[in-house]
Order: sequence, then structure tokens, then C-alpha cells
Amino acid sequence: MTKHAVKPILLGLAFLLSSFTICAQENNSSKYTENNKGKFFISWGGNRERYSKSDITFKGEDYNFTIKNATAHDKPKGWHIDYINPTRITIPQTNVKVGYFFSDKYTVSLGIDHMKYVMDRNESRRLDGYIDLPESETGSVYNGIYDNDAFLVSEDFLKFEHTNGLNYVYAEIARFDDISSIFGIINTDKFQINFTEGLAAGALVPKTNTTLLLKDRYDEFHLSGYGISATAGLNLLFFKHFFVQIDMRGGYINMPDIRTTSNTAESASQHFMFIQNIISIGGMFRI
Repeated sequence: MTKHAVKPILLGLAFLLSSFTICAQENNSSKYTENNKGKFFISWGGNRERYSKSDITFKGEDYNFTIKNATAHDKPKGWHIDYINPTRITIPQTNVKVGYFFSDKYTVSLGIDHMKYVMDRNESRRLDGYIDLPESETGSVYNGIYDNDAFLVSEDFLKFEHTNGLNYVYAEIARFDDISSIFGIINTDKFQINFTEGLAAGALVPKTNTTLLLKDRYDEFHLSGYGISATAGLNLLFFKHFFVQIDMRGGYINMPDIRTTSNTAESASQHFMFIQNIISIGGMFRI
């Protein structure tokens, strides 16, 4: 083989090698954020919520009555060190979630929404039912038959709060869609915007702080019912792994078995709608 024949062959081999190298570099330059399958994420944050009116029924051996159209509010902590204080982290209204991408767009997750529900007191409501406590009990001052009567729900008559808290323990399936291109963002490994939407269902395990009919205060965790919810939000992802997420969650809660006193024969029931605003921070990674 002559020198003139070898030279073109070497040039051809060099061209092929450089082509393979360029292709390999292009394949390796794919963005981390382009594929989500197999990633885990965890988040923690705070919330505010609003509740619909609710009929609350209280039952015991000597009473069965309903407070109609009761209203309630949450109990925000505001900007406070308790959100990052490990010994007091459950005191504010908080949210925690752990999830997994089983495909590029879909996740499954487990979460706890630690909400707070405080029934408004010292307001006139309609009372329906009866109270017939033994005369030996202090609460017998409220004895009577009520037929949708106007009644002042005073602090002495009732304190009813799910303040430690209205705990919604749920499983959720959600979808993530990268909408960065709408905002002209090209390098999503530096900053990415995702739109999220999800459906969830789970159990309500409130720790209900109750003082009813001048009985002793009761405040213990109890599996009281269930909830379902839908969520939509924006996930702002920074440098592939860290995110801030803003969500709005709406749902329905039904609690037919709320503990109100140490006597297991006494309970309350209620159901209502809620809207929750959440802001959380988190991390996303592959193991």
C-alpha cells in the first residue's frame, strides 16, 4: 500500500472518530431536568386555610344536639422560629410530603397536612336537639329541648378546636409539566418552572381540644374520618435539585367520630369543605 493510499484512509478514520465523539458529547449534554423518572423528592412548608360552615353534632348518654352553621378559622403562627425549631416544629401549621416519580410526568407521594381548626365562639347559632344531664353535673344548667332555637355558644358551653391539629394524612398522585419554555427559559438545569396538579385521599387524625358542657377538658389524637382533595400549583426548581412550591388545595373532610371527652360513649361529628394555601421548600434527587 502506497503512502498516497494510507493518507486518505487515516483521514477517513479521523473523521469517523471525531463524528462519534461529537455524537457522544451531544448525548451526554442532555439536561438532567429532561427526565424525571426514578427521582425522589421531599418538601416541608407552611399553610393557611379557610373552612366552610358546618353543622356539628354532639352525642352522649344524656344529650344529642346539633350546632348549625358553625364557623371556624385557622390559627396561623406567622413568621416564627418554630418553623425551624426541631422541638416545636409541630406547633405551627405545617406540611410535609415525600414522593417518587414513577414516570417522567407522574408522581406518587405520601404527605401530612397539619392544619388547625378553631370553632368561633361567643356567637349566636341555631341549636337543635336536647340536653338532659343529671342535676348533679354543673352542665345541667344547659338542660332543655331545643328546636332550631337561637343559642349563644359561649366559652363555658363549648370549646371545640382541632389545633394540634386537623391532621390530614394522605396519599396523592400528581402530574408535573415543564412550562419553562412559555417564559423563554432554555437552560432548565439552572431554573425550571413546572405546573403541577394532583388528587389525594386519606385519613383525618385530629388532636381535638374540647371542653363541652363544663366537663373536663379532652385533647388526644383519634382517627376520626377521611378527606379527599385536589391540588394545583407551581414548582420552581433551582439548579436541578432545590425547589420552592406554591400550591392551592381544595377538599372535603368528613369526621363522623371525633372524641370530645374521656368517655368513649361521647363524640362529635361534622363535615365541611376547605381551601388551603401552601408554600413549601424541598429537594429532588436520584438515589
